[in-house]
Amino acid sequence: MQELRWKLILTGVVAAVFGFLAFTQPVNLGLDLRGGIHLVMQVVVDEAVAATLQDDAEGLGRLLADEGITLAATEYSTNSATLTGASADDATRLVELAGEYYANGYTVSRSGAVVTFTMLAAAEDEERDGAIRQALQIIRNRVDQYGVAEPTIQRLGLAGDRILVQLPGVQNPERVKSLLSNTALLELKLVEAGPLPTRQALLDAQGGEVPPGSEILEADPQESRAVGFYLVKSAPLITGRDLKTAGLGQDELGLPSVSFTLNTEGSRKFSIATGANVGRQMAIVLDDKVRTAPVIEERISTPQAQISGQFTTQEAQDLALVLRSGALPASVEYLFQRYVGPSLGQESIDQGVLAAIIGLAIVAAFMLVYYKGSGTNALVALGLNIVIILGVMNALGATLTLPGIAGMILLIGMAVDANVLIFERIREELDIGKTVRSAVDAGFNKAFSAIIDANVTTLIAAVFLFQFGTGPVKGFAVTLSIGIMASMFTAIFVSRALFEFWILRRSQTLSI
Repeated sequence: MQELRWKLILTGVVAAVFGFLAFTQPVNLGLDLRGGIHLVMQVVVDEAVAATLQDDAEGLGRLLADEGITLAATEYSTNSATLTGASADDATRLVELAGEYYANGYTVSRSGAVVTFTMLAAAEDEERDGAIRQALQIIRNRVDQYGVAEPTIQRLGLAGDRILVQLPGVQNPERVKSLLSNTALLELKLVEAGPLPTRQALLDAQGGEVPPGSEILEADPQESRAVGFYLVKSAPLITGRDLKTAGLGQDELGLPSVSFTLNTEGSRKFSIATGANVGRQMAIVLDDKVRTAPVIEERISTPQAQISGQFTTQEAQDLALVLRSGALPASVEYLFQRYVGPSLGQESIDQGVLAAIIGLAIVAAFMLVYYKGSGTNALVALGLNIVIILGVMNALGATLTLPGIAGMILLIGMAVDANVLIFERIREELDIGKTVRSAVDAGFNKAFSAIIDANVTTLIAAVFLFQFGTGPVKGFAVTLSIGIMASMFTAIFVSRALFEFWILRRSQTLSI
């Protein structure tokens, strides 16, 4: 009697706690139920390899320049750089510096004054993997700052160069795509010449070729303060890596702008660079487009700076967001896009709920007709099972998806499966003449191992689905895992407590 009382109290507490969790706050809905955007992106990893190669080659060029040696030409491919010295002695010094600073990641070959650096396969693979991991983190940072609840962001593909992004509740997919794919590489570079209206005009002014250590950049077509083409130094004064923070501001005309603050090292470099180049133009370059090119009027020692332009407030906010989150190491391409509208999501919910009600009604009818009074026992356990599933999902912050609803419908059948095993064993014991109490005890004991075996094997499959599945598959696996554990508790513990309570009241008969 005392043991039964504690079983009933525990059942009541479980029902109250999980009922409170299930029905006092809404369940987090997934992309297919709430609406939102599903994207598959591919990182162009070759760009990251080429950028690292170029950085290293330019670093060698600066080391040579410090010794008064100027390179005659520099050419790049995806994984190699060819540097031509003005003389054989210059090439010799270049090889020496390369061996001193870059020996681990490159092979070096030389033919006269021409030196070629080729990135080793292991170093190239490391750069590719690092670019994908960095892109994944930056995209996650941007999504977090955008404020999307319950996003799914993970790596995909055999090569691992694809990124899955699922954002429930997003109503402006084009804005999100722009935020995620915008490389947002900020650079401040010295202007050597320009602006001129065409690239060819600028080339003609330089004798037909771009001087070593320089490059030609076009002004942003949407920017009125910078037009045409500029010849700028390839090496930036500072980059977005030197930023401490960025936010929405106003320019001198009261228009939206992006204000940013440099970190200590960036502020020091900027102060030295502006002090040494007073009177020269400085191009503010974003993703290889010149936004503006103001004249340096004096040394700038403060860490605050500003990017002005024809921004709307939203454009300025978005640019500040991507600058805060950091520049992508390479561009990304969209391979697949799917947008789910809120109305379609609500339709899926309605159809899923209807299917669950129909399934529950059919199961209830079968249990009541076939197992008579004992079928009520199974239905009470089933109802508690559903309450526990919803309560646990809310407590864990899990997301309910359309496959998750399918999992709940499947669990309606699976939950009574254990009861069916128990009820059939009880019937067998009653048929051989055992008392009601003995038949119930024997029925639960004999069905126990079969119930555990069946549910544990299903749980193992659900764990693998969660580990290796994506979005909707994970939602199905979460619902299935919670439901399996809940059904074992209700079938073995709660159902037995209800039988014992019945036997206490009517020990001689059992409707089964």
